[in-house]
Amino acid sequence: MVEIDPETVAMEIKVEIYTRQNCVYCRRAKELLRIKGVAFAEYDITNDPLMAEEMRYRSQRQVVPVILVNDDLLGGCDELFDLDERGVLDHMLGLDFPFGATFQPA
Repeated sequence: MVEIDPETVAMEIKVEIYTRQNCVYCRRAKELLRIKGVAFAEYDITNDPLMAEEMRYRSQRQVVPVILVNDDLLGGCDELFDLDERGVLDHMLGLDFPFGATFQPA
C-alpha cells in the first residue's frame, strides 16, 4: 500500500493565469485561487505584447483572465466560478484528495 500526501498531489497541478492590471475579473479569479490555497504563476500582459501574443496562441482567447491548468485551458473568471459552484473545481485542481487517504494501485 502506497500512502499519498494530499499536499504533494496538489503540488503536481500547474496553474497559470494571464492577467492585466486593474482587471476586476483577474482580481476575482486570483482571489478564489488564493482562498483555495492554490499556487499559480501569473503573467501580467498589461505592457507586454509578446506575453499577450503567447496568451492568445495558447488559449485562442483575446480577453483576460486566461486560466490554464496543466497547460489545458480552464477558461476565464466566469468559467472558474462556474466550476467552483458545480463542485468540479476542487477535483480539477487536485484539492479533493481526502486527508489521510491512501492510494492502492490496481
